[in-house]
Amino acid sequence: MSEVRGEPGSGTEAGARFFCTAGRGLEPFLMREVRARLAATEVEYISGKVFFTTCSDLNMLKKLKSAERLFLLIKKQFPLISSVSKGKLLNEMQRLINEDPGSWLNAISIWKNLLELDAKKEKLSQRDDNQLKRKVGENEIIIAKKLKIEQMQKIEENRDCQLEKQIEEETLEQRDFTTKSENFQEEEFRNDIEKAIDTHNQKDLTFRVSCRCSGTIGKAFTAQEVGRVIGIAIMKHFGWKADLRNPKLEIFIHLNDVYSVVGIPVFRVPLASRAYIKTAGLRSTIAWAMASLADIKAGAFVLDPMCGLGTILLEAAKEWPDVYYVGADVSDSQLLGTWDNLKAAGLEDKIELLKVSVIGVLWPMPYTARFMKLPGCPFGKSEGNVESDGNCHCLQKVLILLFLTFHLGKSLS
Repeated sequence: MSEVRGEPGSGTEAGARFFCTAGRGLEPFLMREVRARLAATEVEYISGKVFFTTCSDLNMLKKLKSAERLFLLIKKQFPLISSVSKGKLLNEMQRLINEDPGSWLNAISIWKNLLELDAKKEKLSQRDDNQLKRKVGENEIIIAKKLKIEQMQKIEENRDCQLEKQIEEETLEQRDFTTKSENFQEEEFRNDIEKAIDTHNQKDLTFRVSCRCSGTIGKAFTAQEVGRVIGIAIMKHFGWKADLRNPKLEIFIHLNDVYSVVGIPVFRVPLASRAYIKTAGLRSTIAWAMASLADIKAGAFVLDPMCGLGTILLEAAKEWPDVYYVGADVSDSQLLGTWDNLKAAGLEDKIELLKVSVIGVLWPMPYTARFMKLPGCPFGKSEGNVESDGNCHCLQKVLILLFLTFHLGKSLS
């Protein structure tokens, strides 16, 4: 592996250098995904990590489906020398900070720019929403004034309509109070965004160090010892303050016998933690990879015959919406969990659920199915075709049946 001395890019315009952690065997999926979604360049991988350069903003980076966590790269280099004394190893660890401080400052600058740009876009989006609400409010006020004039005219014609006038005035007062309350909440939201930007612009950062050590270094030092050494070196060199509970900046370091990697987590919440999945079943990254293997096309019929909590169907429906999805399972508790997930994700109208036995109902018919196991994550590698004459003996030969996909009008009668 060639040595890279921490060049994450001079800014988001020139392209920043990132890396993502990935589950075992998912690196090829992630490499294809960053090229397709982010137009990434200089894509390479080592076990468990994919490195790439991209100009994409945080909104696009959040859309990665096969990644566990996203980091802004500070350094990637050869492993520390492990055949020397502990004292020399400690000096090697300190050199990660002292040798090239420019790469650290450059990465911090990019990190701040990404956060500020994301906050500004959110502020602009909020401003557009406010303008739309303001226009709607102005229209409501005009309509309300017209109604009031009409009511006053009716009152002049007929004094018996006094009660209706009072009701109208109370309604207008309530609308005015609601408008003032919404404006106050919007003003507080804008102030919070401005405070967040000011916080990231402060020179005195608080930080903590998260370490993973394996191989020879892991035997010589614990992760806490390495984190203490790195943390002291950062405080001495940059003057930042350590905060283990609620830091503004987290430094991630992974040391083993193959490489040394230093990065900054871009998001506090891992990418693999899907906001639209209420109850997790299969790991979301694996579920997305399995769905991508089905080669789903618009207008297709997709069946998950043993859907469990429906994680695969959820990932597929989010990625390929113009498809008819059906999930089947024999367990009431699993189907109830799937239904809760569908409601939380707003996909009740996209996925149909059936309580059926795969062996008893779906399989007593001739079919030809394509099956595939993911390469190394965690099932090994196998693929091929399975044919049946209506009997179920073939199921004993298929260890992991991922999907049966049928194109309407072709294989589905």
